Amino acid sequence: MEYCIFTEPQQGYSYDDQLALALAAEGHGFDGFFRSDHYLRMGDGDAQPGPTDAWTALAGLARETSTIRLGTLVSSVTYRYPGVLAIQVAQVDAMSGGRAELGLGTGWFEREHRAYGIPFPDKRFGMLEEQLEVVTGLWNTPIGETFSHAGPHYTLEDSPALPKPVQSPMPVIVGGGGPKRTPAIAARFATEFNIGFVDEPTVADKFATVSAACERIDRDPATLKRSVALTTLAGDRADVRRHAATLGKDVADISPDNHFLGEASAIAEKVHRLIELGAERIYFQLFDLGDLDHVDYLGREVLPLLPR
Repeated sequence: MEYCIFTEPQQGYSYDDQLALALAAEGHGFDGFFRSDHYLRMGDGDAQPGPTDAWTALAGLARETSTIRLGTLVSSVTYRYPGVLAIQVAQVDAMSGGRAELGLGTGWFEREHRAYGIPFPDKRFGMLEEQLEVVTGLWNTPIGETFSHAGPHYTLEDSPALPKPVQSPMPVIVGGGGPKRTPAIAARFATEFNIGFVDEPTVADKFATVSAACERIDRDPATLKRSVALTTLAGDRADVRRHAATLGKDVADISPDNHFLGEASAIAEKVHRLIELGAERIYFQLFDLGDLDHVDYLGREVLPLLPR
């Protein structure tokens, strides 16, 4: 089992905030530090200091951490050309000594695209599938050979397909609740399938769906890691109220069905149930990157109760 911290820096946090939290997570023995890839704050509140670019930030973290895995959950296909993305991720993988992971999705937040002049096509699933084909194709092309691709969205001619990541295969995360295309794309390209922010029956259903998608293409479902991400409000009643206030919510409005909510024992029980459903990695989503006591509680009180 693996346990990761998952953050939302666009909500008003700097690179230094991310570094402090990543180092705290690493110190407590978490397996990964993942971040969203957004350029605009969601909801009301102070937008200062402004967004940080995910792969620029991860490159910095690659040089300032030692053991913790680093990645996006998830980058949007609208932000980068796949050839450039393949280079960026391979470089961060090298800078980290083989600790990078690429989460890739279709994107959904149209307003941030308008705010920064990024095109936002109506149909993006085709872009996702083609980007994964290109990115993995570049990484898997043998050294000394070239990679070419001609598709509806991207054309590459005789690319040297360099640099290569340190890891082979390079970890690729695809997630979401789509009933057909998402599991099919994950089965074809991903090393990990992620489902987030849903209740346990839905987790079980989505895991079964992606297993069936693997079987349809003769892939052993056991070769696809399964993971769950849930917003986390950990601690005693006062702590939980404080975390809820960060989200702009009342505790009464937050369901334990699709959150990690409460003291360590309650969180550990939920993690154990998710493991029984097939989860092999858990993401604890934290919104307040300045609250190092939150990750400290998870590290001191929750991790010791969880299987490895």
